[in-house]
Amino acid sequence: MAKETQFVEQIADINTNFPQWYTDVVLKTKLVDYGPVKGTMVIRPYGYAIWENIQSELDGRFKKRGVENAYFPLLIPMSFFTKEAEHVEGFAPEVAVVTHAGGEELSEPLAIRPTSETIIGTMMAKWVQSYKELPMKVNQWCNVMRWEKTTRPFLRTSEFLWQEGHTAHYSAEDAQEETLGMLETYKEFVESCLAIPVITGRKTDKEKFAGAVATYTMEAMMKDGKSLQSGTSHYMGQNFATAFDIKFQNKDGVLETAYTTSWGVSTRLIGAIIMTHGDERGLVLPPVVAPTQVVIVPIAARKPGVVEACEALKANLEGAGIRVILDNSDNSPGWKFNEWEMKGVPLRIELGPRDIEAGKMLCARRDTCEKLEKPLDGAADTVKELLATIQKDMLEAARARRESRIVYADDIQGILAGVDGGNFVKAGWCGCRDCEDKVKEETGATSRVIVEGERAEKCAVCGKKAEKMLIYARAY
Repeated sequence: MAKETQFVEQIADINTNFPQWYTDVVLKTKLVDYGPVKGTMVIRPYGYAIWENIQSELDGRFKKRGVENAYFPLLIPMSFFTKEAEHVEGFAPEVAVVTHAGGEELSEPLAIRPTSETIIGTMMAKWVQSYKELPMKVNQWCNVMRWEKTTRPFLRTSEFLWQEGHTAHYSAEDAQEETLGMLETYKEFVESCLAIPVITGRKTDKEKFAGAVATYTMEAMMKDGKSLQSGTSHYMGQNFATAFDIKFQNKDGVLETAYTTSWGVSTRLIGAIIMTHGDERGLVLPPVVAPTQVVIVPIAARKPGVVEACEALKANLEGAGIRVILDNSDNSPGWKFNEWEMKGVPLRIELGPRDIEAGKMLCARRDTCEKLEKPLDGAADTVKELLATIQKDMLEAARARRESRIVYADDIQGILAGVDGGNFVKAGWCGCRDCEDKVKEETGATSRVIVEGERAEKCAVCGKKAEKMLIYARAY
């Protein structure tokens, strides 16, 4: 059989081999390819288009919060890291270091940024002089490098793309408000644009960001029941401001130390989309960030008027701001159906002679595989309504699936049984680090987030009085 008439290659069974299914999907849909350096990835145009849409949606939200974009150097003097001991200790195993340049050994080694608190703290110390300049809110879209031992495209690679926001404030209350406000901004974005329900809250001290006073997270459940930390917002208190001398004169002319925050999400969100919504056919992309929202497939394209009708429909949808393509290739309709389903395009429109004669179009939803006959008249409004429905339904389906897989446990055996069953497990915790460590050691699960508003009588590990309720899960 000729290559152009073959159906797309099959992918691994999502139900029996989820890791291989994920790898097959990211490679065969041309989201990424492996880079020549171990642990790196090349983000291909289809994958980068998703990232561009994520950027666009988030950037507008940042600007509404008064955040300005900037850019800071990739190379950071190693001495900067030693100013904040906890920070450097937390990142030491992952830092890549440049020791030679221009054919000579450098007088001071340079770190390839694993994160930018140190360089941004140094610059803020130069820029902040008075309370009038606070709050200062900057963000950069950039790459970072963390020398990971075990990698997987989008989820954990040695180099990845992200945004990192950093703010300085005149009071602890203002900084804390910013920290929680950005966490809420992330949650609204991920749920409304990526159709991924998340649980937000504070991390335990064991799991917090190195150098932070408190780390707040959003945790998403993937289809295999594992958790993916999808974004974090950190309240730094005065830790970094003290280390980097970020001081300002208050209204009385007295010198004070600022309070800082940092927050970020990365291309890991693309992995979250894949593993939250994908199915046995491949990708299922939420319409808001899908590179292509609609694909038009001509049926009996050689018959008079079919291609012209498809082109007119395409122009109509484009005029309404819908991202649409017309697949007028020589491949069979069946091949096209498989190809675009695997690539996760939210809506497929089939248009043939009978449809045109009847003034109708056949619409196939990617999320439910449901086929709907709709009138061609008013097509743009119909398609917009369908895309909005798909977006809403994808979130509701993901939320219902997650809620059905949250269980409670009274002891460590219950936690083990819960995570073995692909669930998030709520369990009481006494606040002891040893109990957290024991859960990880015996179950492979880690504490993901502290649950606010819920209490347990006893710690699931030691049996002592519980101080908090935790969600445990195995995680990426």
